[in-house]
Amino acid sequence: MNKLKPGDPAPDFSLPGHHRGLVSITDFRDKIIVLYFYPKDDTPGCTKEACGFRDAFDTFKKRKAVVLGVSPDTVEKHEKFAGKYQLPFILLSDENKDVCRAYGVWVRKSMYGRSYMGVARTTFIIGRDGRIEHIFEKVKPQGHEQDVEAFLKQMLKNGR
Repeated sequence: MNKLKPGDPAPDFSLPGHHRGLVSITDFRDKIIVLYFYPKDDTPGCTKEACGFRDAFDTFKKRKAVVLGVSPDTVEKHEKFAGKYQLPFILLSDENKDVCRAYGVWVRKSMYGRSYMGVARTTFIIGRDGRIEHIFEKVKPQGHEQDVEAFLKQMLKNGR
């Protein structure tokens, strides 16, 4: 599969959400989608990133943007994670990693000399037309929401 880039149509999907059945990106065609992929619920980096999006949630909402988090964790783990940190956005369960593969974020990683497959922390900004506007790769969890907010502000300023 070719690597996704800005301007490409965002791959469609339907995944179980932690609080309302199946969710598809086509459910949000009239909104900007902040689709962020993260490795695992309730780990230090993933918690920082999720809480950053939580704390900026009203700003995203004012800009008519929805936040969707995706990881291979189960719906049940997502429910606990969202409840523990009062996350106001939807967490999607990609247990089969099909959506992670479609977006190119299921990759070979290494830590302490050990090689394994995992999720590359990545955020996609998807425009109202269903096309990818921007891709944040190799995301640092702390303060990432500020980078996303700045991009959305510029995107809207440019009339997109």
